[in-house]
Amino acid sequence: MRIGELSRRAGVSVPTIKFYVREGLLPAGELTSPNQASYGEAHVQRLRLIRALLDVGGLSVAAIREVILAIDDSGRPVHKVLGTVADRLVPRYDREPGEGIEEARERVGALIAARGWRVHPESAAAEALAAALEALEEVGHGAFTEALDTYADAAERVARADLEYVAHHVVREELVESVVVGTVMGDAIFSALRRLAQTDASDRVFGGAG
Repeated sequence: MRIGELSRRAGVSVPTIKFYVREGLLPAGELTSPNQASYGEAHVQRLRLIRALLDVGGLSVAAIREVILAIDDSGRPVHKVLGTVADRLVPRYDREPGEGIEEARERVGALIAARGWRVHPESAAAEALAAALEALEEVGHGAFTEALDTYADAAERVARADLEYVAHHVVREELVESVVVGTVMGDAIFSALRRLAQTDASDRVFGGAG
C-alpha cells in the first residue's frame, strides 16, 4: 500500500508517519521507485502500537524508541521485553526526595522480601511506591501504610489477571500491546471500580449516620 493508504488505515497523518520513520520508530517502506515506497500490514500494526504507547501509555518518543528496540531484539526473552515496557509505564513523580525517603525505601524492600516478589528493590515501581509512602508520612497519614499488605494482596490478584490475559497472545508486538492495555487501561478500570466500591462502602458504613 502507498503511504496515503497507510495513513488512512492507521489513522496517522503522513507527516507523522515520516517523522516516526526518521526517529527509527517505524521501518521505512520498500522502495518501488525513487519517490515511491510500499508499506505492509506490519507497518499498520507498528503504527497502532506506537499510538497506543504514545496516547494511552503516555510514553515519550525516546521511551517508545527504547521499547521498539526491545521488541525488535528477537534474542531478548519476552519477560525482558515486558519488563522494559512495564518499567516505562511507572509514573515518575516530580518531587525531590525528603528526609524520610530512605525509611520508605527500606519499608518497600521489606515488603518485597516478605512477599517473595522476584523484583529488584531499586526498580522504578519500587521507587514510585517509596515516594508515595514518604508523601503519606509527610502529610501526617503514615498510618495508612497499615493497609499496605491488603493493597499488595489486591495487586497480586490484579497482576495475575493482567498476565493471564497477556498469556493468550503469542506475537511479540501483541504481548507488548497487551501490557499497555492491561497496565494503562487496567489502571483506569481498577481506579473506576475502586471509586464505585468506595461509594458503596461509604454508604454502608456512614450512610445511616445522617
